[in-house]
Amino acid sequence: MYKTYFNSSIKIVDDIFQVGGGDLTGAGDAAVFLVCFENQAALIDSGCGNGHEQLVENIFACLPDNVEVSHLLLTHCHYDHTGGAEALRKQFGCKIVCHELDAVFLEKGDSSITAASWYGATLQPFSVDIKIRQPLTKTKMGADEILAYHCPGHSPGSVVYVVEKEEKTILFGQDIHGPLHSTLLSDRKDYLNSLKLIMGLNADILCEGHFGIFRGKNEVRRFIGSYLMS
Repeated sequence: MYKTYFNSSIKIVDDIFQVGGGDLTGAGDAAVFLVCFENQAALIDSGCGNGHEQLVENIFACLPDNVEVSHLLLTHCHYDHTGGAEALRKQFGCKIVCHELDAVFLEKGDSSITAASWYGATLQPFSVDIKIRQPLTKTKMGADEILAYHCPGHSPGSVVYVVEKEEKTILFGQDIHGPLHSTLLSDRKDYLNSLKLIMGLNADILCEGHFGIFRGKNEVRRFIGSYLMS
């Protein structure tokens, strides 16, 4: 079913791969994940965009035949997660999804609040096709769905995504670790409340944006809990 791929991706479970971030694409990129369903696929975050060609190569190496990338799900507005979003939309024709509270900074091209300036870059403004407005939103992917939970704190519109695969709850919580900073409009009270919500999702696998993949409920809870106690 799958094309041959090399050390350009990490298989998490069947149909879910890490295709970007760190050594896979570029040093500035947060993790990028590919989630495949029967005839559609979603990307979670885009990286900075500097490693676009390698990222696209990694995606095609894992993407099943006759499956299209229909959605790009952004976890929040920060540049290491969103700088490559427009290039991916042009490449795949996918719809960009983001919480409305963070979408405003992407559509304005705010290089301060999106932390693009931290990377010595300028965020070029781009439109968001679908804006999340509810505490819990479901995105249909054929017969399946992806859940989006609004988890403010790191940024006003931070979101985590949840997918059920192989009877496992897989959580994409890209910046559970933070950081919290006034420039990013972070809110510590919201952040701690969001960590409690995320802990309550009881995930079997956590895909974090900078610290890797955590497997097993105990390991997931240990990682999230370490920031609740910090």
